[in-house]
Amino acid sequence: MDNCPFCNILTGELPGTVVYKDEICTGIMNLQPFNPGHMLVIPNEHYHEFNDLPIETGKHIFCISQKLAQAVRNSGIRCEGINLFLADGTVAKQEVPHFHLHIIPRYEGDGFELEFSLRHAELPTRDELNKNAAHIQQALNNIKS
Repeated sequence: MDNCPFCNILTGELPGTVVYKDEICTGIMNLQPFNPGHMLVIPNEHYHEFNDLPIETGKHIFCISQKLAQAVRNSGIRCEGINLFLADGTVAKQEVPHFHLHIIPRYEGDGFELEFSLRHAELPTRDELNKNAAHIQQALNNIKS
């Protein structure tokens, strides 16, 4: 895709700091890291959102992400934990329209926070959970493998 920054990094039209590359995905350093060592794992082919991603590509990306997360822990970069973050769609704060998985090294007091609304403390009833589960199960049955 012509105006996709990740595609342009993959073709060399834009600079990128590559940590890992194979035939399916590439791990790059994030230009605006939350913490040192913050990386993105991107498929080498353009897929806009999570649901566009072929299942085998997704499996591979998560396997590579696990290895990269372990490498960060072993690298000497301050890392007491890891967040994997996936923003899928504009409402979910996906800023680049190319699937990408964040690997974010974490440490106590790093200032990175996930903010929850007050509604988060309002627990649903078991009936509401069961109703929503039933809707999802019905939709799941309609998805072709």
